[in-house]
Amino acid sequence: MGRRGQAGPDGLAVVDKSAGWTSHDVVAKARGLLGTRKIGHSGTLDPDATGVLLLGVGRVTRLLRYLGLTTKQYTGVVVLGTATTTLDASGEVTGEWDMRHVGLADVRAAAAALTGDILQVPPMVSAIQVDGRRLHELAREGIEVERAPRPVTVHRFDVGEAVEPGCFPIAVTCSSGTYIRSLADDLGRALGGGAHLRDLRRTAIGSFTEDEAVPLDALAPERLLTPAQAMRDLASVTVDAAVAADVAHGKVLPVDVVDGVGEGPWAILGSDGSLLAVYEPHRPGTVKPGVVLATGG
Repeated sequence: MGRRGQAGPDGLAVVDKSAGWTSHDVVAKARGLLGTRKIGHSGTLDPDATGVLLLGVGRVTRLLRYLGLTTKQYTGVVVLGTATTTLDASGEVTGEWDMRHVGLADVRAAAAALTGDILQVPPMVSAIQVDGRRLHELAREGIEVERAPRPVTVHRFDVGEAVEPGCFPIAVTCSSGTYIRSLADDLGRALGGGAHLRDLRRTAIGSFTEDEAVPLDALAPERLLTPAQAMRDLASVTVDAAVAADVAHGKVLPVDVVDGVGEGPWAILGSDGSLLAVYEPHRPGTVKPGVVLATGG
């Protein structure tokens, strides 16, 4: 865990969120546990959902946007035959269908058609803003608005044997911004009826998995990952003292510094392995600082 003066802890918390907590609730609790108000989260989880929630602490709050660039993994159960207002088990029933004839092969075929690059309409219960209002706020007022489909990528959409009649477990790997509830709803529609999602769990964000996640009550400063570990999914470059000094002053660098190391963004590390900055593509032949953590002398 890195520190700067007495400003409080810096690092990344990989939390295993319990059901019944909003992501905002988790942040509020973590502020008390870690003794700092400087905490934010990457990738909201629904209150009913469980699993991996990443919290940026201290200076790592500035790095959260880079954590949303990676793939995410989920598990859940699709319940065929019933649609709800929220597309999950917490909503009111809006339609019912007899889908007892739908077998595993049918569900897998429909899931395959929803795999790859697809267009997805965000649900009304999402946090996306339309004309300055979040969709879930409008939904609570009984207002439904048109939502433009958004491109997402579903890398994997596996369906298992039914755990009870009409209830099929799923495992999904997808791009950031994909709504698993909407996938369940689309799956039901594709099968000639309706469906909703239950037991949603996020098992991974990039390389940060449920195996290293800690329960919220166990969160403490010593459980934080360092800023460098927080950016472990980015391509990284270790620089010498001269370049490190330029980085600390936020200078634009020649692209040669990161030549041959991916397309960016890049984690720029000092000789001691600490994170100095994250750089991004810039004008031809150069890269620019996105976030600088190092301080200039």
